Amino acid sequence: MTIKLLVSGFILTAFGCGALDGSAFGLELSSLSNADASAGLKKALDQGINNAVEKLSVTDGFLKNPKVKIDLPPKLAKAESMMRMLGVGDQMDELVTSMNRAAEAAVPESKVLLKQALKQMSVEDAKQILTGGDDAATQYFKQATSTPLKAKFAPIIGRATEKVKLGQSYDALAKKGVALGLLKPEDATLQSYVTDKTLDGLFVMMADEERAIRKDPLGQASSLLKKVFGSLH
Repeated sequence: MTIKLLVSGFILTAFGCGALDGSAFGLELSSLSNADASAGLKKALDQGINNAVEKLSVTDGFLKNPKVKIDLPPKLAKAESMMRMLGVGDQMDELVTSMNRAAEAAVPESKVLLKQALKQMSVEDAKQILTGGDDAATQYFKQATSTPLKAKFAPIIGRATEKVKLGQSYDALAKKGVALGLLKPEDATLQSYVTDKTLDGLFVMMADEERAIRKDPLGQASSLLKKVFGSLH
């Protein structure tokens, strides 16, 4: 898909408009610039942020979504069968539910940081996103927000996981794994594991939203749109 069609699609999607005349945009077609296209892209991505956060922050937003559900940490999962035989199956189920509830509680805190990154997006950034891969915008947000998001998520998830008794058992088990070289130090606590998985889930959903916009931004491409955006490079 060409830049001009991508730009047209993002802008029409952003303004929720299926009409093809210039008045629907609130501006003259002849005045449309790269800056206008960037603004349209930002509005479309703003909606994508809202959709991704809203889908994840409801009850079962993580737990019942196989794409983002947080399962038992890999090292603990390997011992799951034996631990269930030892009668701690209910505790393991509680751990999984609690990890996902923690993620669902933390995700709303991402909206401010994501929208700050969106506000700071330059016209050049927008061009790169429009001509990039299916998840180019998601990668932009990932690079711009991962570190501050992790810092914001960690205490929320920490408070939630403290309520889970098995979390303490996991921490003890993971520390042994570090000593044996089976785990990285940063993976040695339940809090860090859930925080990382929460971030992963957020960006998975954002990528889904972005691909949906790219796949069918308008539903059709008219000769008028090509003419309108023909000057955008």
